[in-house]
Amino acid sequence: MMKNAEAFEAYQKRLNRVGDHIAAHLDDSLDYARLAEIACLSPWHWHRIYRAVYGETIHATVTRLRLHRAAGQLLQTDDRLEDIARHAGYSSVAAFTRSFKSAYGMAPSGYRADGRHAIFDKPFTEENDAMYDVEIRDFPERLVAGVPHRGSYMEVDKAFGDAVGKMAAAGALRPEMAMIGIYYSDPGLTEEKNLKSFAGLVVPEGFALPDELELRHLPGGRYAVLRHKGPYAELHKAYRWFYGSYLPENRYEPADAPPSEVYLNNPREVSPRDLLTEICIPINR
Repeated sequence: MMKNAEAFEAYQKRLNRVGDHIAAHLDDSLDYARLAEIACLSPWHWHRIYRAVYGETIHATVTRLRLHRAAGQLLQTDDRLEDIARHAGYSSVAAFTRSFKSAYGMAPSGYRADGRHAIFDKPFTEENDAMYDVEIRDFPERLVAGVPHRGSYMEVDKAFGDAVGKMAAAGALRPEMAMIGIYYSDPGLTEEKNLKSFAGLVVPEGFALPDELELRHLPGGRYAVLRHKGPYAELHKAYRWFYGSYLPENRYEPADAPPSEVYLNNPREVSPRDLLTEICIPINR
């Protein structure tokens, strides 16, 4: 009989395939029989296992990912609400509005116009600097075990699921491991399909790297760290303010290393408006 930890790891590996399939077919109707086949688990029981492992139903996963994409469309495009609602799987704007407001705390139209992300439209000044949570920190070199991602940064969630799943399947996942993303490409200069990033977890020196995972080194040194509260879809505006206003106003010059993001809580466990992310930009001393 398998021990509990071994059973969990076996389930995690199978369910990770389900997560990959959902991310790749987000606009398709849910076929529970097909998902059971992908998980190689009984169609009578696999969804109970999924919920026990991930803490949410398949329907909740799909809804969360579709609303995340919709939030990005609201901020980054001029698409009509009707089109965004339909793309998110809703038959009416009213139904989409109810679901979006429940998750994001305001209606889609209000979120697009003046949601909390609007603070990043204001320049940094001594008078309004209190509304921004930025500090300067010194970090040691960090090792990150994970998987590379190529494509839209809005879809990097799939890579994180893959990294966590592989770590759990190998029995190497630990609660103290911080989840971190490294972003190598500038979306303003690189086509979306060619954006390069890395999704993983911070691991100690001498860590035995599981199969199918890669290791990256984040340089140590001084970093400007912006603590962002809110949906991941808003992060691009925080970056624009960080680079275009805060750094030059404070005469900080970015160092020759990529920016990274540390995720302080889990989108499966908190609402999008309560997500906490630290944007870390290396700067010269």
